Amino acid sequence: MGHARRAGYLYAGGMTHLHPLLRQRMAARDSTEAHRVSSPLELLFDLTFVAAIATITVQLAHGIAEGHTSEVIGPFLMVFFAIWWAWMNFTWFASAYDTDDVQYRITTMVQMAGVLVLAAGVPSAFNDGNFAAVTIGYAIMRIGLVTQWIRAAIGDPAGRATALRYAGGIVLVQAGWLLRLLLPAEVAISSFVALALLELAVPLFASRTGESSWHPHHIAERYGLFTIIVLGESVLAATTGVQASLDSRGVSAELITIALAGLTLVFALWWLYFLEPAGDGLEAYPSRSYVWGYLHYGVFAALAALGAGLEVAVESAGHHLEISALAAANAVAVPVGVFLVLLWAAHLPLVITRLVIRPVVILPAAALVLLVPLAAGGLGIPGCIVAIALVCVLVIAVTLWDTSRHRAAAVTVASGAAGNVEG
Repeated sequence: MGHARRAGYLYAGGMTHLHPLLRQRMAARDSTEAHRVSSPLELLFDLTFVAAIATITVQLAHGIAEGHTSEVIGPFLMVFFAIWWAWMNFTWFASAYDTDDVQYRITTMVQMAGVLVLAAGVPSAFNDGNFAAVTIGYAIMRIGLVTQWIRAAIGDPAGRATALRYAGGIVLVQAGWLLRLLLPAEVAISSFVALALLELAVPLFASRTGESSWHPHHIAERYGLFTIIVLGESVLAATTGVQASLDSRGVSAELITIALAGLTLVFALWWLYFLEPAGDGLEAYPSRSYVWGYLHYGVFAALAALGAGLEVAVESAGHHLEISALAAANAVAVPVGVFLVLLWAAHLPLVITRLVIRPVVILPAAALVLLVPLAAGGLGIPGCIVAIALVCVLVIAVTLWDTSRHRAAAVTVASGAAGNVEG
């Protein structure tokens, strides 16, 4: 019945009981570690973002349904940036320095608390333009991360300069976010853009002294899990719309059509995202990870906005909306079109041999999706959702056929080469 230490844990009783250590030196993890997967703590951390994304999706849906799209899209993009950036910063840090000891867990819990505070402030941000609670929640998240970067600087001499640059950069930009609360409303957008650009610059600044030891396949998995979370919010939003429609008019052919087409669409987008592997590309071209990671802001935001669009489309089957069929169809088409384009753009820098989803397929599909709402007068909202879903399904079918054909050709070439060698 001995005791052993490994990866932040105390194993006791013949390795049958697992106890996290109170504290251990925060050394960099091996970026080539085999079978690296998301930890239970990372999965719990992700769950707190469910509440935040659900809240902004509901607010966006209500704004669109009431004909105030132009008024709610700004708050949506700004709050979603805070959600995405805080999640992304923790994810890349955890990939390099996850010790999972007690101190690490507590500082992670602090960041989770910040997410919940941010979520609580979303209605005020949308309805009154008051970002105080959102900013405070974001500050709590950043304080927790700064603490972790300082631990990394102490425990990892080789990465100390990089860790201190991260900590210092986050503190300086966070001070800017707090000062932004004192600025007049007239400069709300311009000040947000300036501070967001500074946030994006911090990793570029910090990495000039060396990259942290993040794990490429772990990062790819983490992004895939967050994609599933955002898609899950689309399902939840559509379910909310179905409930509202059932309460007002009951079951109808229109409602069933939209619900089934919406589910097909969400499933198709999930399929498309995971058709393009990212782990090998991140491993081969680590310097291009910034483009891939940053473009995911648009990928994730588009999927979250799709949830709002589907909720509006489903509700249209139950009662009259303040917006036209064209606007309701655009609430679905625009997020899908943006997702398709950014999915291609994000994976383009990571291409090792060829893109799985060919640009000659996905880009015309995105254009076709964006054109579908123009037929809303004839197709109606249900017809438009069906058409958008069919376009995405067609992209999958063509991609699978093209991939199968390419693999068959590669096997033929390899067989021929082997025959020549034997000859």
